[in-house]
Amino acid sequence: MSAVLKAPLVVEFPFTRSLGPVQGAFLTGLRERVILGVKTRDGRILVPPVEYDPVTAEEIRDLVHVGPTGTVTTWAWNHEPRRGQPLDTPFAWVLVQLDGADTALLHALDAPGPDVVHTGMRVRVRWAEERTGAITDIACFEPYDGEVSTLTVHAGEFEDPVTGIVAAARLDYTYSPGRAQTAYINALGGRRTVGERCPSCRKVYVPPRGACPTCGVATSEQVEVGPRGTVTTFCIVNIKAAHTANLDIEVPYVYAHIALDGADLALHGRIGGIPYDEVRMGLRVEPVWTEGGRYPDHYRPTGEPDADYDTYKELL
Repeated sequence: MSAVLKAPLVVEFPFTRSLGPVQGAFLTGLRERVILGVKTRDGRILVPPVEYDPVTAEEIRDLVHVGPTGTVTTWAWNHEPRRGQPLDTPFAWVLVQLDGADTALLHALDAPGPDVVHTGMRVRVRWAEERTGAITDIACFEPYDGEVSTLTVHAGEFEDPVTGIVAAARLDYTYSPGRAQTAYINALGGRRTVGERCPSCRKVYVPPRGACPTCGVATSEQVEVGPRGTVTTFCIVNIKAAHTANLDIEVPYVYAHIALDGADLALHGRIGGIPYDEVRMGLRVEPVWTEGGRYPDHYRPTGEPDADYDTYKELL
């Protein structure tokens, strides 16, 4: 059997959100080297601030200027910093209770090694040289042996307040399709579609998952299906996709569920070679491959009569 496939995969997108008066004031304050917390009715100071008391659910708006110094409440050493982390050399992740606050703020501590980090350690903020109104305006914390900072009331009013942020969400990981889908992908490279049959219910699943979703038993018997099939259901796409291989496809186009001959599960595919408003349930289609393509580019009508509804109704 051929080796199981694996490949690096990155999922990335920008996350945009608006800020309310409390979060907006907090991030604007960081830009101005001011750290703001919020005061609850019973006198607790929460940093980072929240808009509602986590205990009583009351709305809270009273802002307090806390100090840039504090105490480490707990920590963990990061031996190998990753892309996008605050520092590019080994550092400690720390929870810091800033002077005057009753909760802790998570950030990085720049320290020469884990031997110098301990609970109760005094630290202070190291500000970023360029600040934009984001948590990264705190470059990190650093060891500190000076005086305790004092609290002052703050109105939370600044010129040009921050009203929204864009955060880049990204996940890097290695994906492996497993034994069954590795065989499926390798077969597609030879312009063949191969599923697996359940030894109990005898259904053929494409793409295979290595187990029958109905019976729960392992599958291993390979069955070649198609290449022709039947459109079971479909949708008309009217919005051009961004950051995908579909950038060159003009809208509207049709994306359909296609039950390949011999399969008991419909797969996805784009329908081409026919006006979008002529695609219909029961349409008989066949795959169209591009030069060097490892999977069908789209499916086109075969010219056969439409399939009878009873032949595919269980695959809707």
